[in-house]
Amino acid sequence: MDDVNVCLGVDWGRRRVGVAVSDELGLLAHPLTTIEGASLDGVVDQLAALARDRRADTVVLGVPRNMDGTEGNSATAAALLGRRLGERGLRVDYVDERLTTVEAEERLRAGGRSARGRRARRDQAAAAVILQSYLDARRRVS
Repeated sequence: MDDVNVCLGVDWGRRRVGVAVSDELGLLAHPLTTIEGASLDGVVDQLAALARDRRADTVVLGVPRNMDGTEGNSATAAALLGRRLGERGLRVDYVDERLTTVEAEERLRAGGRSARGRRARRDQAAAAVILQSYLDARRRVS
């Protein structure tokens, strides 16, 4: 993998899109925001703006796969999102996101978040899990 500084992590969903950002050293992922109720064009616009504002050159997009590894409709939609981001000049890397929402929920619960607080931050936390796994894998390869 190439040297990349700031990355955005994306947990794509039809209703909500969680977004995380890495630090400038590309070591740690942090929850950033949740995009709600936007069309595909709206999500692309908002992610491109976030990438520009954060000076991110890579978007790490979670691909929702079935537990048997096959890709369904959600994975196809995520791939379309990735292509659209690529058309905006962003590098897009894909990560298998199976069980990231479960891991994010467990982390939020362990952090003492209430059920309401977990619900509000779940997608951002899942994006951070996706991005952190990418950052960790990149360091192992380096």
